[in-house]
Amino acid sequence: MNTDVQTPNLEAVANELSEMIVPTATLAEKLHNIPTNPGVYLHKDEQGKIIYIGKAKNLRNRVRSYFQQGRPRDAKTRVLVSKIRDVEFFLTDSEVEALILENTLIKEHQPRYNILLKDDKTYPYICITNEPFPRVFPTRKIVRDGSKYFGPYTEAKYMYIMLNLVKSLFPLRSCDLPLTEESIAKGKYKVCLDFQIKKCDGPCEGLMSQVRYNDMIKQTAQILRGKSRGVEQDLEQEMARLSEEMEFEKAAIVRNRLMALREYSEKQKVLSTDPVDRDVLALSRNEKDACAVILKIRDGKLIGKQHFYVAQSEDTSEADIVRATCERFYLESDDVPDEIFVPTDLDDMPILEAWLTAKRGSKVHLHVPQHGDKRKLVNMATANADFLLKELIMQRMKREQEKDKVIPRAVLSLQRDLRLSKPPRRIECFDNSHFQGSETVSSMVVFVDGKPKKSEYRKFKITTVEGVDDFKSMQEVVGRRYKRMLEEKTDEPDLIIVDGGKGQLSHAVEVLQGLGLYGKIPIIGLAKRLEEVVFPFQSDTLLLPKTSSSLKLLQQVRDEAHRFAIEFHRSLRDKRTLQTELTEIGGVGEKTAQKLLITFGSVEGVRAASDAALEKAVGVKATLKLREHFAQNIASPSGK
Repeated sequence: MNTDVQTPNLEAVANELSEMIVPTATLAEKLHNIPTNPGVYLHKDEQGKIIYIGKAKNLRNRVRSYFQQGRPRDAKTRVLVSKIRDVEFFLTDSEVEALILENTLIKEHQPRYNILLKDDKTYPYICITNEPFPRVFPTRKIVRDGSKYFGPYTEAKYMYIMLNLVKSLFPLRSCDLPLTEESIAKGKYKVCLDFQIKKCDGPCEGLMSQVRYNDMIKQTAQILRGKSRGVEQDLEQEMARLSEEMEFEKAAIVRNRLMALREYSEKQKVLSTDPVDRDVLALSRNEKDACAVILKIRDGKLIGKQHFYVAQSEDTSEADIVRATCERFYLESDDVPDEIFVPTDLDDMPILEAWLTAKRGSKVHLHVPQHGDKRKLVNMATANADFLLKELIMQRMKREQEKDKVIPRAVLSLQRDLRLSKPPRRIECFDNSHFQGSETVSSMVVFVDGKPKKSEYRKFKITTVEGVDDFKSMQEVVGRRYKRMLEEKTDEPDLIIVDGGKGQLSHAVEVLQGLGLYGKIPIIGLAKRLEEVVFPFQSDTLLLPKTSSSLKLLQQVRDEAHRFAIEFHRSLRDKRTLQTELTEIGGVGEKTAQKLLITFGSVEGVRAASDAALEKAVGVKATLKLREHFAQNIASPSGK
């Protein structure tokens, strides 16, 4: 942002900008000093909140144009201009840099008046890690560490078909060992079952070179990009070479891989006879919403699609939505094709082409097909967009109908007995669990319309509390849950329940006060001894009739939270037992401990085993260590 400017004469500025709408003298001063460089501008409202982010080839002309009287504007822009109280800007060296910065800032701040594209879910990707011996696996989380991501896959079934194809073609490792040439040379790792069943060629023991392994990774990446033709040619050449060298068994393996790849290629839908890589973008819209679809075509075959929804788009032009879709999609994708078909001309098409060309490393053409087979591709993408938009509307209508469905009697009874302003259709309940101060955990369960919604259950490890302190543990977990709720703007509960009395409740209330949620979301405690309902800042408690549906619902929610917390605690305790009970013995490592548990069933089984059995399982040295440990840790009630 440029701040090295001289203070102008405000009277001269007022005369110069007499044809503009200038809300404040401070804003007039900034408008006067904006440079003519390319860059990004940020409009802010009176609270200093960013409400719009844009880019410009000439910042001065673009920003000042918002305030010129008589300039035709749509309703959305008129409302935007009326709320602008401040402008900030960032200078860039080129329009392409401005485009990238604009999209980065929009994604970070999500201003109200920018076009915000939304997926209806988080789609999975296939990741090839950035390692000496890369791994290939599915993920929904993108980490910018140099790894390559392919997708997103709108259908998980298709993603797993691709993964299974890759696994059948190439013996890639499935382990997560940190393989390097140094660690392999030191013999730190041993081959696993995958090697025995011919699913991996054993790079962990140096049985496959790094060069050969990475050749397979390159071929994997080609297939995931839809470029299977080149891989077929490579496999054909390898099969011919092995046959000439009289390596017929290896040649047969390559032949089987080639047949599997051809079988997959034949099943792909062919949309074009020419082998050009292209993406086809189309748009469908109604009075309020829009849906943009991108079809990915590689070597003339359809390999996938992605779509975005744009809500409240009635005041946004088709060209603006198409441009925003292109920018968003290719900012997140490393796979840029030779051609991109769009349904309409874009004002800044040369800038987009320049940016995409730089990203791809070779020329990229943006084109608006008018007729013929190319226009048919756009029409097909439009038909997909039409279907998805109709599906969105149907899902929205279904959700509205579900909201209006009959509320269960127990929920209405609970509203009456607790004197709540609305039915507690969504209830969230918290409980703590620990064993002698170790492995303290908490759970949160969610009930919607009186029924558990297990997909939204959450487990928490207590990280800031030492020892046993139920009050502070409850405070930590409630704070983590509702701070995240505010950050991610997820659904608020209609009622919060904490398992415990006034102490747990008061600490939870203190957190809600700090987050500004107390008074907005009702919260109660449920004391275990008498099943009393405890209210914040009230000495009196509520005893519900034992036969009431309200109490039964509260008990069901509380018992489910208790069960879930204990289940989580036991799983952690079991892991800790495996990791410490035996491995804390000097000279007994994780592999030895695991072997002992598999052989003898439990720690008690190891303790009761004979010396001969132990020596047979782990050797004499480890047996002596075990006997010394058990002799020192014999439980004796008398203390002898």
